[in-house]
Amino acid sequence: MILEMKVPSPGESITEVEIAEWLVSDGDYVEKDQAIAEVDSDKATLELPAEASGIITLKAEVGDAVAVGAVVCLIDTSAEKPEGAAKKEAAPESKPEEKKVADKPVEEKASKETYATGAASPAAKKILAEKEIDPATIKGTGKDGRVTKEDAVKAVPSMGTPTGGSRGQSRSRLSMLRRKVAERLVSAKNETAMLTTFNEVDMSAIFKLREQYKEDFKNKHNVGLGFMSFFTKAVIRALQMYPAVNSMIDGNEMISYDFCDISIAVSGPKGLMVPVIRNAENLTFRGVESEVKRLAIRAREGDITVDEMTGGTFTITNGGVFGSMLSTPIINPPQSAILGMHNIVERPIARDGAIAIAPIMYVALSYDHRIIDGKESVGFLVAVKEALENPEEFLMDNNVKKALEM
Repeated sequence: MILEMKVPSPGESITEVEIAEWLVSDGDYVEKDQAIAEVDSDKATLELPAEASGIITLKAEVGDAVAVGAVVCLIDTSAEKPEGAAKKEAAPESKPEEKKVADKPVEEKASKETYATGAASPAAKKILAEKEIDPATIKGTGKDGRVTKEDAVKAVPSMGTPTGGSRGQSRSRLSMLRRKVAERLVSAKNETAMLTTFNEVDMSAIFKLREQYKEDFKNKHNVGLGFMSFFTKAVIRALQMYPAVNSMIDGNEMISYDFCDISIAVSGPKGLMVPVIRNAENLTFRGVESEVKRLAIRAREGDITVDEMTGGTFTITNGGVFGSMLSTPIINPPQSAILGMHNIVERPIARDGAIAIAPIMYVALSYDHRIIDGKESVGFLVAVKEALENPEEFLMDNNVKKALEM
């Protein structure tokens, strides 16, 4: 019996996928539920499992755009499983004598490419040593090619050459996911009135809390007490204070939400992915950290689903993990705002009338000025700063152990 395998729908509104990679070859025997291909949609990369066991015949090439429901391969379910093929023998290592013979011409060639045809005089050796120049690279003018003092004085260290190096290039097709991300980013730049406002956050209080509780927190909850939970809780508080930042434009209408679905930008093997923490306002610090860890792992391993990456109302992105000091993050449409975190650097600040050294992070809020005014954007970012610099009061209700479920 010949089974036709068709492309399943990876999610609502997706009508086409692209064959990213075949994990099997034409004519291979596959087992039921074995992953046979990776397919890219405009939102995620998904594995395609075999629907039955048998000999497979591929009907699409890598890079082909295939409509949802189209046949991509055939499986002959009546074919018997072949006996296991013998493992390929590893290429025998060359014997020491053979290697020596093989290396000899290279050594001879290398010797011909050097300029040295004689020894350097003691005076020349000293001068060349000071210049950190190998005498073997100098063409001597003395008797029998001897490198003289004059040769050494005139010698200059090699500074390379602007020609003769590698000038190769390669070309590869962008995945459907990356093409879609690029399209959305350009769309966000062209179709929104995007502005960015900045502030700085003294992370001393969070550092102190993490130093005091992170080990006990991890031992009890099996998840780390990172910065993301503090930022997520601070963002939720600010969104509730400034609901316009938690809104979207739909034609001539503004849609506001009474819940906070926080998108977390994650760099995955196939490009930028933005999984969503649903109803983050209901989660504790432990809940946020557990969900961030779960979604990040799924995104990096390519297991994230389309449903897990749609419907966010606000995005947090952390360029600081790559060393970014400051940036202007691009809005993740159809959302109206995005918060950018950056690296934490010890900087001098004024505190209580004196200069102090503190761990400082610059934060940036990019927003759509069509529905978010300057007063709201600045107020939102100040509220985030306020909560992060005094988390016990604004995020933990002055009860740290209860907030951390310790």
